[in-house]
Amino acid sequence: MRVVHLVCSTGFAGVERYIVTVASGLASSGDDVVVIGGDADHMQHALAETSVQWLPGDDMGEALSSLRSIEPPDILHTHMSQADLVGWLHRRRHRKPQHVSTRHFAGRRGSNPLSRLMFRPVGRSLAAQIAISRFVAENVEPPVEVVHSGVESTDAAAERRPYVLAAQRLEAEKHTADVIEAWALSRGPAAGWKLRIAGDGSERRDLEALARDRGVAGSVEFLGHRSDVPALLAEAGIVIAPTPREGLGILVLEAMAAGAPTVAAAGGGHLETVGAARPDLLFAPGDPADAARVLDDLLRDPARRESAGAALRELQRRQFSVERQVAQTRRVYEHVLVVS
Repeated sequence: MRVVHLVCSTGFAGVERYIVTVASGLASSGDDVVVIGGDADHMQHALAETSVQWLPGDDMGEALSSLRSIEPPDILHTHMSQADLVGWLHRRRHRKPQHVSTRHFAGRRGSNPLSRLMFRPVGRSLAAQIAISRFVAENVEPPVEVVHSGVESTDAAAERRPYVLAAQRLEAEKHTADVIEAWALSRGPAAGWKLRIAGDGSERRDLEALARDRGVAGSVEFLGHRSDVPALLAEAGIVIAPTPREGLGILVLEAMAAGAPTVAAAGGGHLETVGAARPDLLFAPGDPADAARVLDDLLRDPARRESAGAALRELQRRQFSVERQVAQTRRVYEHVLVVS
């Protein structure tokens, strides 16, 4: 099977990492795979040990040019609205590829009624849509099939250290302020634990000021952008994920794979990950006092932390593995090729 994954992007975040995971898995099974788009250095480095070919797709024009420069694939798998539009434009001239789209976020294509109307023919032309979670599937245009994202499972075990880790962009939609508010209400600072915040963004200064205002600046560490988040997860005593409308949450899946007890807002994809294994680790979205309660339950009970981490790791291995994600994606491809 010849497959092209396409995104109009110069980044390397959740969507691009998803593409690397699926493309690498397909290639390891003998499929001929091309990836178009994403940051050149990061994508080529991530795919270096595979047979996957990478081509640039910084914008729609370059992505379309790269797509037209190669042999037509059996499956054209696009990611995000601009890439979906590129796929639709390509198929107007080349009818061979079956067009599949992955929906990564909970929302319809287009930011307003006019743009949503413009995207309607794109949706109608798709052979299949994949959603990364049930939450996303419930908030995009039907029909759509859920294929949960996966991460690498691991047996590695590191000694856990007394810190709570939040790792995310420091932007308003991520609700990092709720973490600091919860930390100030919790017993963590008095118990000698630290709150470590990995990531950067436009809210950093305001968050640093909030920590000072709440009297917890001495126990809060702003780490900035980090390339060693897996190592931080492996040693974290607790991980916290406050975003209430996360599509699924790769960071949470990685924390689960590491066996880290993970506290999460009870919304979005977290209901399918943390909530499916340990609903007692969920807190009401936007409620720092409730988040502090859940943190305190873990902070005072090492056995609870250990059992929570084990339950989350077991669910990740069963439901959110790379092997399962790739196999289910392949089944979608095979189905659309049979019915085409």
